[in-house]
Amino acid sequence: MARGVYIHIPFCHQICNYCDFNKVFFKNQPVDEYIEALGKEMEMTVRANPTAFEQIETIFLGGGTPTALTAMQITRLLQLVRLHIPMHNVTEFTSEANPDELTVEKLRALYNGGVNRLSMGVQSFDQSLLEKIGRTHSNEHVYETIANAKKVGFENISIDLMYGLPNQTMEQWQNTLQAAFALKLPHYSAYSLIVEPKTIFYIQYAKGKLPLPSEDLEADMYDVLMQQMEVHGLHQYEISNFAQEGFASTHNKIYWDNDEYAGFGAGAHGYLAGVRYSNVGPIKKYIETVQSGERPLIHEHKVTIAEKLEEQMFLGLRKTAGITYKEYEEKFSEHMFNRYKEIIEKLVKEGLLEQDDVGIRLTRKGRFVGNEVFQQFLLED
Repeated sequence: MARGVYIHIPFCHQICNYCDFNKVFFKNQPVDEYIEALGKEMEMTVRANPTAFEQIETIFLGGGTPTALTAMQITRLLQLVRLHIPMHNVTEFTSEANPDELTVEKLRALYNGGVNRLSMGVQSFDQSLLEKIGRTHSNEHVYETIANAKKVGFENISIDLMYGLPNQTMEQWQNTLQAAFALKLPHYSAYSLIVEPKTIFYIQYAKGKLPLPSEDLEADMYDVLMQQMEVHGLHQYEISNFAQEGFASTHNKIYWDNDEYAGFGAGAHGYLAGVRYSNVGPIKKYIETVQSGERPLIHEHKVTIAEKLEEQMFLGLRKTAGITYKEYEEKFSEHMFNRYKEIIEKLVKEGLLEQDDVGIRLTRKGRFVGNEVFQQFLLED
């Protein structure tokens, strides 16, 4: 049974140098037709899996950039969401946003349409770094947009930050954190730069023209991040996410709990009835497929028990609370130690995991090398 819904809006007014998500420039795109196709895909999917949507807790508008849409288009999209997705259990409805696109009119359209959480892509408060990564907003856009959002009624506002950026210094990172904390928001996400294929940064990296900070400096930036979040009363509930009490993202926790969710839109991914699936990426092909009365699936994969076990471990360990023996046993009808006792004992001895009577979790040391820890839980064929 699905706990969440993800809706992909693949349109952007500006393509960021690090982004590898399915996206296109907004201009001259069939945006209105795409929105109607989203509604039809939602209708078809819910009709085919009615019981899977009875307990939807969260909805997330991602991209691309949902706020690239006009206020009228946002209103229409949210009408279709409410028409086709059962909303009686939804407590968190998030939209991603760009600070320089989120007008008061769009904020009202989102709020009146049921959105109660904003996740803004700020990334840095250093203008030179923003230009390097392809962002078009200024600090003034951020301050103005957050002030307007609060006036409209939004209380649950999060911003994304990035470190490990080209030529980024520790001083720049500390200044960005200082500016972020001055906003006194209830939630922050902070991610290190990953150079993904098919991005502008990947091309520059391949040519030796992307001067990234050293691994040691990047680790120091993460260390400062964790220290400062704690100083400012923000609890680290996942490797990259920090929140005041009651403001942890329910939607993202669905992924880390390895629970099911529906994905709608061009290039979207979902996980329903034990099947992971992805949609066709090209927008025209997506619209044509949906209009023909078919779900726009390009790939489906029935998740094996071994894959479920692996995913449970390396997704669940992203949470600072870790994985409890109880939740593991409820899903797999066996104790975690039946399969992983030696691995857990080894990682505990190395100081990367800690365990108690409740479960296991990464240590602070383990958070710096999370991917190396996760790989230990991959199973043999």
